[in-house]
Amino acid sequence: MGHEDLVKNGIICRILTVSSTREDDKDESGEIIRDLLIAEGHQLQERKVIPDSPGKIETEIENAVSSEARVLLITGGTGLSTLDQTVDVLENYEDKELTGFGELFRSLSFDEIGPRAMLSRARASLINATLVFSLPGSPSAVELGMEELILPAIGHAIYEIDKE
Repeated sequence: MGHEDLVKNGIICRILTVSSTREDDKDESGEIIRDLLIAEGHQLQERKVIPDSPGKIETEIENAVSSEARVLLITGGTGLSTLDQTVDVLENYEDKELTGFGELFRSLSFDEIGPRAMLSRARASLINATLVFSLPGSPSAVELGMEELILPAIGHAIYEIDKE
């Protein structure tokens, strides 16, 4: 099955919003991810909002990797605050870091917000056979990452992971 077939048939995805201030009904970034995934024909297995807690983030990464989901999209927890734990937890689990994602995300962000873009720790990883994208919590950052980087590439990325 080529990457065009994967995209056409829909990739199973999970969405995780990491925030101590948002709730399910006020999670604009999670809604944007959901809407963009569904518009592209992908399948949503689960969407959850959890607090910035290393233990809760670990549990959700483990749940995603052990599920049928092929992509976990995390929003929040990529900043510099001591509360921002997503990337630190993710680093402990990843088999491979996809460095190009963070580099391109910050480059595209620079065009929109200037030097503040360098403060983002947006990251993509491979854990077992699951792609994990960690995006900032802001809706505009989520749109940028989804539309410019993630959606155009996830079909091909899953194809590359699965070929042997």
